[in-house]
Amino acid sequence: MPTSVVMPALEMAQETGKLVSWKKKEGEQVKKGEILLEVETDKAVVEIEAGADGVLAGVTAKVDDVVPVGQTIAWLLKAGESVPTNAGPQMSGRKMDSAPAAAAAPVAAAAPEPASVAGAKISPKARRLAREHGVDIARVKGSGPGGEILADDIMKAASSASAAPAAPPASAARPTSPPPAAPSGPSAAASSDTGAVSSIGKIMAERTTQSWTQVPQFYVTRAVDATNLNASRTRRVPEIERSHSVKVTHTDILVAAVARSLRHFPRMNGSWNNGSIAVHAEVNVALAMAVENAVVTAVIKNADKLALGDIAKARKELTERARANRLTPADIQGATFTISNLGMMEVDAFTAIIVPPQAGILAVGAIKDQVVAAGGFIGIKPMMNLTLTSDHRVIDGARAAEFLNDVVGGLTDPDKWL
Repeated sequence: MPTSVVMPALEMAQETGKLVSWKKKEGEQVKKGEILLEVETDKAVVEIEAGADGVLAGVTAKVDDVVPVGQTIAWLLKAGESVPTNAGPQMSGRKMDSAPAAAAAPVAAAAPEPASVAGAKISPKARRLAREHGVDIARVKGSGPGGEILADDIMKAASSASAAPAAPPASAARPTSPPPAAPSGPSAAASSDTGAVSSIGKIMAERTTQSWTQVPQFYVTRAVDATNLNASRTRRVPEIERSHSVKVTHTDILVAAVARSLRHFPRMNGSWNNGSIAVHAEVNVALAMAVENAVVTAVIKNADKLALGDIAKARKELTERARANRLTPADIQGATFTISNLGMMEVDAFTAIIVPPQAGILAVGAIKDQVVAAGGFIGIKPMMNLTLTSDHRVIDGARAAEFLNDVVGGLTDPDKWL
């Protein structure tokens, strides 16, 4: 039986994927487990393995095509098989709680048809974005199969001069200050041409807009005395570095401290789920990493169960793959909490936007000497600012403060648990 190759779902909220490249040519023999294609998501360019042996045939997607998740884009044929006669664009059913590990999979039940507007098909996400951005759907030409209007079509229309500005929802009052921003490069204010936005950048813009407008976010900040943290790095870390053959950074210690606190406060390791709170069994800490033209989040799985040296090795491997645009699906899935550290860029403090469906993200500033008062005396100490952003539907102010205090406690006396 021919095996369909479908556009994989690599994230819970993903509706489309961009085809970056085919690693095999049509008519070429493919082995199960070989890299078959590359797909771009909002987090990374991901290599997808073939799910079966066969000859690649019936390819319908070209490089740079944006394809709905679950749509058949090619077939893997064994000897004597041929491309099915009805092998036009087909949709494969997909589970939203777990992404498939490979693109090649048997075709399952048909996915629900998107809603129609004025004779045109439109996905639920595109409908929501149109409402948020004040886009007249009747004037949008869909780029999906059969003229379906996709989220990308709405965002393009919203950025054009003809798109009316979206009115802010009356029920969603937001702070008057500008929203927090993800790590970015130098300001382009002096130039009238800011350059093209990559697909990853566009999707990241959609996701952060969605988070900022739909998730009730609040912030708790602590200044941390890093004296003992620095001393522990000098006293304890060299031995760990020698035994694991890896350099241990402050970020690695932060991951270990946060994972430890997430065990103590499992609700912070949860998510808002349609009116209820889902607490995750695994503690998977994601790290925000700045790569060319984008920010990706790579996940250290079961961080609460890893020794510091193992965390450092995992972080090093993820960083190398992220910079080479070679993160795998497993590298970007399953995060339950995120850390964004801009200390290496000399940032004193900042606030970060939550990555749904996570309940929190920790923004970390640089360690700098400051004049502080302690015990009735004035002295100079290495200080670091931490800002916790929390989803108020999952965590209230008191619990957020307790969690942050626990993280700070771990960082100010790391010898007790490292």
